[in-house]
Amino acid sequence: MVLSRTIDMKSKILLAPPDLSGDELSYIQQAIATNNIASYGENIDIFERQLKTYLNVSEVVAVNSGTSAIHLALIALGVERGDEILCQSFTFSATANPIIYLGATPIFIDSERETWNMCPVLLEEAIVDRIKNGKKPKAIIAVHLYGMPYKTKEINALSVRYNIPVIEDAAEALGSRVNDQPCGSFGHYAIISFNGNKIITTGAGGAIVCNSLAEKERFIHLATQAKDNAPHYQHSSIGYNYRMSNLLAGIGRAQMNHIDKHISIKRKIFSSYKSQVDGNFCFLEEPEGSFSNRWLTTLSCTSFEIREQVRISLTKNNIEAKPLWKPLHLQPVFQQYRSFINGTSEEIFSKGLCLPSGVGMTENDLNTVTSILSKAPKNLIYKK
Repeated sequence: MVLSRTIDMKSKILLAPPDLSGDELSYIQQAIATNNIASYGENIDIFERQLKTYLNVSEVVAVNSGTSAIHLALIALGVERGDEILCQSFTFSATANPIIYLGATPIFIDSERETWNMCPVLLEEAIVDRIKNGKKPKAIIAVHLYGMPYKTKEINALSVRYNIPVIEDAAEALGSRVNDQPCGSFGHYAIISFNGNKIITTGAGGAIVCNSLAEKERFIHLATQAKDNAPHYQHSSIGYNYRMSNLLAGIGRAQMNHIDKHISIKRKIFSSYKSQVDGNFCFLEEPEGSFSNRWLTTLSCTSFEIREQVRISLTKNNIEAKPLWKPLHLQPVFQQYRSFINGTSEEIFSKGLCLPSGVGMTENDLNTVTSILSKAPKNLIYKK
């Protein structure tokens, strides 16, 4: 199936490009004018306060990536070589890479179908198994995939029952909520990403949500090379060059002024896709009490072959569409590690596709994509 695009061919319709249409430049210029372009300055302070207020949390630390944030959170939990970390399998590799940085061992947990996120049943099975074998896990990393909240009540209940802290990977979920509580406020620590494709961006960046000013100060210490309080350069522990710059925080400061608008647009994009091609494909719905920022609109086809036909048709028409994250337990770099699998993420991956969902999408862009999707032959119709 290769369908011809007969509408405007001038520019590629991208998956999730950044939208810089606010006061970003003025805050960057302000940082340059005051000579505060490094790891301190007004933009960082204000950006962290904006996030703290938006999430209704104790403290936030701005760093240079969501990956760095996970790494620092694991360090703060005392993770060392040989420790085991329970990690959602259906996610981007950056969720698990910091486990390897520390010489720890990831144990991958498959998904449940309602949210596509970590399955609480398999999570408990893994916890019981590892405790039985004398290897109580040191932490749980659960992900709100594509902005859809994971089962926070069930995961947190297991965290409390077995006394294993949760690192909440909200990289894709800023603005999502469960019963009006913001994602990013459920874990012992939470992390957010401001990569160029996220709901708001700093170009490259992330944040750690923590529980006290003392914790914030420790995270900043670790993120700025762990310099001791001395007149000379002295280091009593290993540090990292992970702090966000004041320049990038200026972009984030401007972006936060538009986050609700971005979420509204993303949700309208999802609704538009669903209303126009719902008969041909299946879309992930919000469970009761959940509110997704709809960072990316995803759809499911009836088979891998059909997914590829649809993807190739879109690509040939200058439209970016990508398969869902390949589960980590299938990745060559992680295949040696233990996993608790029910087949859910493998099936979703084989049939699922991410559609263009940029804030800057025009009505014409949406019509271009849906016109191709809607021409799928009737034998491709998804049987619900």
